[in-house]
Amino acid sequence: MTIRRTHKGARRRQLYGACGLIITGLAFAVGLAITGFAAGIRINTTPSEAIGLWQIVPLASALRPGQRVFVCLPPNALLEEARERGYLRSGLCPGGVGPLIKSVVAVGGQEIKVTDRLFIDGIPLPHSKILTTDGKGRLLQHDRGGIVPAGAVYLHSAFQASWDSRYFGAVPQSGVLGLARKVLTYAP
Repeated sequence: MTIRRTHKGARRRQLYGACGLIITGLAFAVGLAITGFAAGIRINTTPSEAIGLWQIVPLASALRPGQRVFVCLPPNALLEEARERGYLRSGLCPGGVGPLIKSVVAVGGQEIKVTDRLFIDGIPLPHSKILTTDGKGRLLQHDRGGIVPAGAVYLHSAFQASWDSRYFGAVPQSGVLGLARKVLTYAP
């Protein structure tokens, strides 16, 4: 009888120890996630940029072409359609979507010409072919081009199927959360 109770007590202690270890591990993971989020760490799961961990770095100067940024798009009908089509992930930006990681290719005052690709101030932009349908065969509307308004940026990703300014046009710089810095990424 005494042996049986000791055996049950040992099993109970093992179970409590395992539960304590699991709870401690979960608490550590949650704490790490909260700390990372507060430090601007985000996870990119889309192929428009390398998959993995990125950090939002505060802007120290005016935006210029060539910079990679995190941006929240303004809520509108086009954003809602993109969300319904699955182009955007859920997140904390207005409209309930996550921020995008894109490269700035033009700023206010620069000219965008749209043909079968993009031209910035008359120079063709590499990897900027305009698609007429998405991966599911649905028609895509594209931007008409023109002069980028003051206080706006034109965004692009070299990934062919990226949903970027080729399709939604210039966006207000006020939606830029900061520069996008790779932390731990994988580019397939």
